[in-house]
Amino acid sequence: MTRTNNLYLIIGALLVAVVGLGFYVYREETKPRGVELSIGQNGIKVQEK
Repeated sequence: MTRTNNLYLIIGALLVAVVGLGFYVYREETKPRGVELSIGQNGIKVQEK
């Protein structure tokens, strides 16, 4: 019984990791492109994304 429970736990953890990684990649790929403004100690930086 314990061996089966451990197998389900490992499969569940892998499934959660794959879904989480997929969601992260989807969010990164669908980010809007544009201009990024950074204000720091070295002044103002403008970068096109």
